[in-house]
Amino acid sequence: MSRQNAVARGRRRARFGATIAGLLAVGLAVGGCGASGGSRDATSAEKGRTAPGTSGGGGATKPGHAAPGTATPGADAPAPEEGEQRTRPPAPDYLSTFALDVDTASYGYARRTLAEGRLPDPSTVRPEEFVNSFRPDYPRPADNGFGVSLDGARTGRDGWSLVRVGLATRGADRGGERPPAALTFVVDISGSMDEPGRLDLVKESLGLLAGELRDDDSMALVTFSDEAETRLPMTRVGEARGRIREVVESLATTSSTNVEAGVRTGYDVAVEGRREGATNRVVLLSDALANTGETDADGILRRIEEERRAHGITLFGVGVGSEYGDEFMETLADKGDGHTTYVSTSEQARKVFVDQLPAHVELRARDAKAQVAFDRRTVESFRLIGYENREVADEDFRNDRVDGGEVGAGHTVTALYAVKTRPGATGRVATATVRWLDPATRAPHERSGTVAVEALGAGLWDGGRDSLQLTAITAYFADALRGGDLPGDPGLEVLAQRAEDIAGRSGSAVVTELAEAVRQAERLLGAAAEPGEGASREGELRSGDPYS
Repeated sequence: MSRQNAVARGRRRARFGATIAGLLAVGLAVGGCGASGGSRDATSAEKGRTAPGTSGGGGATKPGHAAPGTATPGADAPAPEEGEQRTRPPAPDYLSTFALDVDTASYGYARRTLAEGRLPDPSTVRPEEFVNSFRPDYPRPADNGFGVSLDGARTGRDGWSLVRVGLATRGADRGGERPPAALTFVVDISGSMDEPGRLDLVKESLGLLAGELRDDDSMALVTFSDEAETRLPMTRVGEARGRIREVVESLATTSSTNVEAGVRTGYDVAVEGRREGATNRVVLLSDALANTGETDADGILRRIEEERRAHGITLFGVGVGSEYGDEFMETLADKGDGHTTYVSTSEQARKVFVDQLPAHVELRARDAKAQVAFDRRTVESFRLIGYENREVADEDFRNDRVDGGEVGAGHTVTALYAVKTRPGATGRVATATVRWLDPATRAPHERSGTVAVEALGAGLWDGGRDSLQLTAITAYFADALRGGDLPGDPGLEVLAQRAEDIAGRSGSAVVTELAEAVRQAERLLGAAAEPGEGASREGELRSGDPYS
């Protein structure tokens, strides 16, 4: 079956499943289509296993699935005492808990793939990375940690709204004091990096960075193909900028891809050159197409985990190339308490290595997690869009031995929920709490914010809501590429027009690029449109606000 037919079939199943769900007796889930577009009911937990989205043993509501509403306990239900045994898994709860994620590689790689006339593999599409590729102007705190804000709007479909949780850290002062950085760059020079836009882009990126780091920062360089070689030991940047550029310019491709050798050697160099009180980080630049040595990310991860725990060394993955090992790089960075991005042009390289990396070397929070508690009196069901591989068990939210995300200066993190409120409900919808460890003292801190039903009264596409609309566009776009069917999805044609409108008002080049990517996806997925669907959406677009 073709991808287009599969997407269309998934959407038809989702609509059919939603109709049937409305006719079933109380006790079945009333909301919640997974990424595949299928419906899920709460009785799965009664069949000898915990259903996705349930809190087995008090566990987390699985991101990407709705939490059923009417017959479930609230978020304030008492947790079992330590050692208490349950005879059956509990019902789904009203908590959603996940580690923060500032990755953006999925969006960058999807744009590259679409520009080449190909649809990205659905497994590489992570909606949170699409959403977090854009940085809303959330309130920022004056200290370390996060500002917390919540907003939302109704989608106009059967009581559904989008609720946005926005987190932001204090920005970096380019001329102010910050801890020095000790960065170990691990560069792939295997044969596959010979393609234009791979090693040449890496060399350009490192050359740019050499001019941005401070004199007191340190830099090391390791290359790998079939084996790894230390090309530059940990060196204070100061008067070594010329030497650094010479080493970078000498890089040339050869042989096969032994990522394991590169990562292991890179961490050896990072540990040897580790600086107390500095931000110690390994930066892996690769197409992540491992074909020699240990080619399973899990095998390499054991070493990363050991060094991360012992020395606090984090991993930043930068992907390149039209063929890219997305899952491999994502797994490495997640276990290395780091994040990933993807570059395919000089402009993107400049953004990452000139505008972002020098500013983000200063950490604002370690092991950061978020927990959103929905109020069962006002909320019938909810669904976190994305974050499937960042879920944390609810009871581990305040367990500081459980890893969260590392977040640097000036970052924003967005979590978007589809929420179905109860008819006529008033009052609180959700409380979002973020918990993190201070990067210097490791003391735990928390901040919270709330949103009420009354704050969701406006329509999503009403005027003056460009920031929330942009978040919604990216989430709906990612969901469409995965074959999902989020409530209120207006279709790619409308999303592209909305993005173009925002780009016209803001003059933003990155929003223009988003609109182009949505148009490309619309053309490639056009065969999946059902008869009459295009005409209906065309009419919605002309009306200005199809959901008011």
